[in-house]
Amino acid sequence: MHAPIGLFYGSSTCYTEMAAEKIRERLGAEWVDLHNIADGDIAAVENYDFLIFGIPTWDYGELQEDWENCWDELALLDLHGKTAALFGLGDQEGYPQWFQDALGYLHAQVVTLGARAVGYWPAEGYQFEESKGLTEDGSRFVGLALDEENEFELSDERIDQWCAQVMREFGLSQ
Repeated sequence: MHAPIGLFYGSSTCYTEMAAEKIRERLGAEWVDLHNIADGDIAAVENYDFLIFGIPTWDYGELQEDWENCWDELALLDLHGKTAALFGLGDQEGYPQWFQDALGYLHAQVVTLGARAVGYWPAEGYQFEESKGLTEDGSRFVGLALDEENEFELSDERIDQWCAQVMREFGLSQ
């Protein structure tokens, strides 16, 4: 027996892992199974109707290495009938032209595979130049945008608000 939500993340510096753990803590361990994609098979996403994906953007808008390693396998999965929310980590001051780009890449992939995406997050209040992680109109990110380098003091409140939003959008409100 597994929890209703599968949370899959890749993390090189442990910040994405810590955010994943905070999300699981906020939602409750009975609701969320954590999966570090470096340690398991990405095909396990097919075992869940509700998915949360966590991805940091590396360097100049690149995928994190664990996501890059399973990207081709992810592309073969069928996510029709699944609902997915995403969160990303980035550095809006150090990499303002690529802030949350990997979040945008993963969102495009998940939607292409048939998942319904939820958990969009307002872009207001962030300071960056460009992002592939924005909705078409540029008003929202395609998932929760966290910046542990420059705005770590805002992360807990953002995670709290986003978790409540995602549970409503999943139809699993506690």
